[in-house]
Amino acid sequence: MLSIGAFAQIGQVTHRMLRHWDSSGLLEPAHVDEFSGYRSYDPSQLERLHRIVALRQLGFGLDDIASILDQGVDADRIAALLRIRRAEVEEEHRVAAGRLVDVERRLHLIERENHMSQIEIIEKPLPAVRLAASRTVVADQPEVAGVVGPAFDAIAEIIGDESGALTTPIAQYETIDDGLEIIVGYAYSGPARDGFDIIELPAVETAVCGIHLGAMERIAESWQAIHAEVFARGLVHDGPCRELYVRAVSDDQSDWVTELQQPVRRG
Repeated sequence: MLSIGAFAQIGQVTHRMLRHWDSSGLLEPAHVDEFSGYRSYDPSQLERLHRIVALRQLGFGLDDIASILDQGVDADRIAALLRIRRAEVEEEHRVAAGRLVDVERRLHLIERENHMSQIEIIEKPLPAVRLAASRTVVADQPEVAGVVGPAFDAIAEIIGDESGALTTPIAQYETIDDGLEIIVGYAYSGPARDGFDIIELPAVETAVCGIHLGAMERIAESWQAIHAEVFARGLVHDGPCRELYVRAVSDDQSDWVTELQQPVRRG
């Protein structure tokens, strides 16, 4: 018999891993002393230990490993699992390669151009949102400010009596043939009412997002940074942009917090 220390040393695993595999039923010791709880292993169990380690190094989870070991080593089954794992590793590699490019690009800006972005930008999914909203088309950008605020106020007058109805204000902007279409509303789960439409914004698989702090008069600069980052990451726009007004209370807008959301896809 091998002590847990000797067994762990030969297999190049930790005591903690062996205890975990024991508790999960993956590799139980050949003997456990009833008084001390001391574990010992039969040398023949090294074959199972090595198989577990090899499968773990390929990236299989404990459930898959248990299934493989319980059902025997079938070449077709192993091949099918390896194809799945290959696809997962390829995706991990794609994500890691993209991160490396982003790190190199940021490092280049800092080291050679002494420049740091004024807005931190991330990629994330966006959930679907049901809005109590209004839809307006304006001819050009300067008209936006005169539309968005009053539209929020009009909807708030209608649904403001419902608890939590005004906590998630969102505006969506889309360039169309006639100008700029603006959807303004609040995330809303209540019934339809006169004075607004129920508009469903679909879920977005990937959006490039950043936080704009302060007044709306400088939000164009933050949007420019978002669009530049989309281009730099090799992405393309994939739908209308959104603004989530996380905090928009003070009249001078100095403490406003707005998340800019641009849906994207790989180019």
